[in-house]
Amino acid sequence: MEGKNVCIRELADPVQINDCRKKVAANEKSFTQLSAILSLAGNDVRLKILYLLEEEKELCPCDLSDILGMSIPAISQHLRKMKDGDIVGSRKVGQTILYSLRTEHLKLLRPFFKIINQVNLKTETV
Repeated sequence: MEGKNVCIRELADPVQINDCRKKVAANEKSFTQLSAILSLAGNDVRLKILYLLEEEKELCPCDLSDILGMSIPAISQHLRKMKDGDIVGSRKVGQTILYSLRTEHLKLLRPFFKIINQVNLKTETV
């Protein structure tokens, strides 16, 4: 039994434990994806950028700079990290680079943004 975790509870349910192990293993890719997203979104500035990209669909670094009151280089650095993490994409229109939230991440992030909007509505009505 060395190196193996064994529950000493009398009521340990080995079927439940094995089922849970299978569930975790079956969802490993989703856990990895969500963990990477949350790791990058864990910074309040990046979370605000993601929120704004979800709300507005596309924004350029200048827009984000004006909205958040930050320098364009600071915004660009955050966008670069999220682009490297494959959370945002970009397209160039003339000299302007427009950033957007990658659609495959929307379903993971929307519930968080919905909570943010609901909390904001509740505080406005109080």
